[in-house]
Amino acid sequence: MSRPFLTAHWRNLCNLTYAVPPERLEPLCPAGVDLEVRDGESYVSLVGFDFDDTRVLGVPWPGYRAFPELNLRFYVRHEGERGVVFVREFVPKRLVAWMARTLYDEPYRRAAMASDRRVESDRLTYSLGVTYGGRRHTVRVSTANRSPSVPAEDTDAHFFKEHTWGFGTNRRGQTLRYRVEHPTWAVYDLDSVRIDVDYAALYGDEWAFLNDAEPVHTLFAKGSEVAVYPPETL
Repeated sequence: MSRPFLTAHWRNLCNLTYAVPPERLEPLCPAGVDLEVRDGESYVSLVGFDFDDTRVLGVPWPGYRAFPELNLRFYVRHEGERGVVFVREFVPKRLVAWMARTLYDEPYRRAAMASDRRVESDRLTYSLGVTYGGRRHTVRVSTANRSPSVPAEDTDAHFFKEHTWGFGTNRRGQTLRYRVEHPTWAVYDLDSVRIDVDYAALYGDEWAFLNDAEPVHTLFAKGSEVAVYPPETL
């Protein structure tokens, strides 16, 4: 396997998942990649988290080592391998967004963003905010305790957080994939989740229906070191 293009520590991974009819997502699948359907439903997840100790080809770039991200993604398979496709990804760094668009053909955009993690005696709270489309969008979670655990492989939490591949389409219409490696993530029990997001403003009018939807699953993972490898054409 080639050398990782990017390494980082991903922390404070908040995942809010919604059930979506497969016909909404199938047209968005890259060529040769199948939508993952579970019990007749497909899913999209709003995922927010923090990059830390970010390095490109092993080199830390001053001013680009720590920043948040917010993305909307859905779940796919290719030849038995599980992965995700991104609808749109937000970061606060213009250079990071440009590199992701240029090298990975990923749908990144720059927006003003901030995140905050607070540790109390018996719980953690994490919030992430994005200013885009004329308003501030925020997600906030609070844990029931400070002791995460690794869920079993047959749980929803494992299903929505553990994937090996990212898939996309390049400018020539070819399907790309890239490998993401990390240990299995531990998750916290959640006490509360607050969502103040306009999905139409962030992701387009076709996603406005999520404004009135309730997540079917929520999780908050501690995170770990990750390695992202260069993309390849299928």
